[in-house]
Amino acid sequence: MAYQVLARKWRPQDFSSLVGQEHIVTALRNALQEGRIAHAYLFSGIRGVGKTTAARILAKALNCDRGPAADPCNECSMCIGVNNGSSSQSGLYMREIDAATYSKVEQIRDLTENLTNAPPDKKKMVVVLDEVHRLSRQAFDALLKIVEEPPAHLVFIFATTEIDAVPATILSRCQEYQFRRVPSPILAAHLRHISTEEEIGVSDNALRLIARAGEGSVRDSVALLDQLATFGSGNIADEDAARLLGGFDTALFQRLVGAILDGQPVEVHALVAEIEEKGWDPQHVFGQFLLFVRDGLHLALGASPASVDLAAEDAEALARRVKPAGYERLLQVLNLLLACEATVRRSEFGLLALEIAWLRAAELPKVVRIEELLADEGRGNQRPLEVRDSYRPPALKMSVGEPEKKAVDPPREPQREPQRERAPETRSAFREVFAPGAPVHEMPVKELRPASLDNLIDSIGQRRALRGDEKAKTPPPSQSLAGAAASVNYENLPEAVKLTMNLYTGRLVKVRPENDDEETT
Repeated sequence: MAYQVLARKWRPQDFSSLVGQEHIVTALRNALQEGRIAHAYLFSGIRGVGKTTAARILAKALNCDRGPAADPCNECSMCIGVNNGSSSQSGLYMREIDAATYSKVEQIRDLTENLTNAPPDKKKMVVVLDEVHRLSRQAFDALLKIVEEPPAHLVFIFATTEIDAVPATILSRCQEYQFRRVPSPILAAHLRHISTEEEIGVSDNALRLIARAGEGSVRDSVALLDQLATFGSGNIADEDAARLLGGFDTALFQRLVGAILDGQPVEVHALVAEIEEKGWDPQHVFGQFLLFVRDGLHLALGASPASVDLAAEDAEALARRVKPAGYERLLQVLNLLLACEATVRRSEFGLLALEIAWLRAAELPKVVRIEELLADEGRGNQRPLEVRDSYRPPALKMSVGEPEKKAVDPPREPQREPQRERAPETRSAFREVFAPGAPVHEMPVKELRPASLDNLIDSIGQRRALRGDEKAKTPPPSQSLAGAAASVNYENLPEAVKLTMNLYTGRLVKVRPENDDEETT
């Protein structure tokens, strides 16, 4: 007898054999038992989760000699014909069409004309259109009328992996069923059943790796089991499974997580070189590592090692590694890696993009959170305030009726203020850095006009000096300078404004009244 691959040999033949789609099985069984059969169904989901299989089972259940029944008998000529793919036995009751090769509008028009003829003995005619999203726009338009008002004997079942490509006019006329990804534990249990029946020696850890590599697809997982069983002559070793599946080495991922959390870029580079030497696909490795870090995030949150999709010893080792780092650090790493996923997937230099993403993640331990800085400031543990150069503008005097003159100080060597411990309060820190003997600007009261504090700052020119520009010169005092000082009451100013004025002038500007020999502040 010719060998039959496991994916075909173990294809479900009734609703009870469908894996991981209990919600759809319940709905279709109830519809069959109550006679509430819709004229059009739409099955959507990823590859290999049972869309076409469910359509065939529904067609058998509708036309079974014992039906309509919740499960077909798989013994009558109709059921056997569908199982064997024989059109001579099932052609009158079921037509399965691949829309990828039947996408022209002329083909759809011929199909609709032929479907008007009812089969004998008042049974249903089931039309299964697989990959229906491959139809052209004109073909959808030609199909629309018969889908909206089909004959009583006609039932359409559409299957697609890209539901977004199906027009809304078709969607609104169908009962839609979303086939979900099958969880890895359910897949592993299904693979264990198959391996037991086929006498394949495999460990639970290897089955877990296969189920995880299948990414929720039953057909892909069974095909991987078949491939590995062929490689090992009926026995699958854990090392062979990890090596042949490629990209999911828990020991390597454990080392990589440790290198990233400890901020060791040299170790990260060594692990990337090891991946390159093994010839693994960078995109696949990066995707599997994302899932591994996600498991670490759950463990850092306090999840049980048994709840993650890893072997018990691997989950415990990962938990011991990530818990000291904390949930926040794992969240930062996962967020950065997820942001780099599109770049790694689309880049022509996938390994280089992968290495850069992991090296960036290894730099995260050097980043200090703003909350920690604010907490240190509240405790007075911050570093002392550093001023690049102590700047003192020359003293200027202006008297009534006299031309403006500039007082020139003798040249002196710039002196750097000694660094002092910064006080807990910012205002005290400014008082320590800026000496109390700051210059004073004077001008007649008759020239005073209100001005903004920004003009006061710009007029003195302290901004350039504080940036370290040694050639910066202080312009002569202007009306804005004196006006800004005279238009406010210093004692009633908010603390922030006082600090700003002290920062740029040292002290409040003094103004000499026109008819008063005494200076007032």
